[in-house]
Amino acid sequence: MARGSTRPTSRDVAQAAGVSQAAVSLVLGDKWRGRVSEPTAERVREAARDLGYRPNLAARNLRLGRTRTVLLVVPALTTEFFAGVYTGAARVAAEHGFGVVLYPSPEGIGPARDPFGSARAALDGVIASSMAADALSAIRGDQLPLVMLDSDPAGSHGAATVNLDIADGVRQVADHLLELGHRRFLHLAADIPSWTFEVRARQLAARVGAVRTALAPISVEGALAAVEAALGEPGPRPTAVICDDDKLAVGAYKAARRLGLRIPEDLSITGFDDLGLATAIDPELTTIRLDAELFGERGMQALLAVLGGRTPTPGDIPVELVVRGSTAPPRHS
Repeated sequence: MARGSTRPTSRDVAQAAGVSQAAVSLVLGDKWRGRVSEPTAERVREAARDLGYRPNLAARNLRLGRTRTVLLVVPALTTEFFAGVYTGAARVAAEHGFGVVLYPSPEGIGPARDPFGSARAALDGVIASSMAADALSAIRGDQLPLVMLDSDPAGSHGAATVNLDIADGVRQVADHLLELGHRRFLHLAADIPSWTFEVRARQLAARVGAVRTALAPISVEGALAAVEAALGEPGPRPTAVICDDDKLAVGAYKAARRLGLRIPEDLSITGFDDLGLATAIDPELTTIRLDAELFGERGMQALLAVLGGRTPTPGDIPVELVVRGSTAPPRHS
């Protein structure tokens, strides 16, 4: 159909796709599964794109009693990782006619304040990354659908969870260092009472046995002070520092150099996240790559499933060890 000056309608989409208007409504409302075949759904989506069709969301929202708005709650707005989570979630949301509002709750263990005064009247659902479910009670009450990212499935109070395979990431780091010959480890652990960091500590201890631990806030200055103190303690010095976060690893670099230690000749260092700074430091950092955008995409897909009365796709998201120049065999076993 040639495009005219008038706005295309659902009838135009139906005619172009060779289906009924009811089928168009099901597909564009993301309620087609089990009622319309996948090839037909794709044909409808292609016709809508070709025609430049946009549904009247305002009228549709009035009928459904929805605002088509999702709240994404994160611990910080200045972190590269959470920016990626937002990008992925917003991309999937836009494909389904939803908007995503980003809201920081720095404490992470709450309770988070309700950003709207009456969020249940303004939101269709909540995605919370790296937070405790209890922290969200003021926002969601017992009404709003909730998806928890990077959170303990056993402590989610029935909410859907989407997780990265953090335990496997720790195993990959530990096995890499063990294969290089390291046996004395310092775990530079984030000083945050969070499930994801508890998993790292448990898995590391299970993989390498006894490990010295230094706690630090996720900051370069805090990590520098913690590592400098730990490496100055009596007894055999650790040959490898395993950091819970790339920013902590940067602090470990500074501490090592302040003590006259070379990386990786005297001290191997690993991180977690694969942030941009991992390749900005010298030597470049061996770390675990977490796909933040995919994480956000999966979180939004899970929430859409919950809103549609479906069970979200199970399974943790794989992570990847990226070996760079900060790790090498220890000089002394």
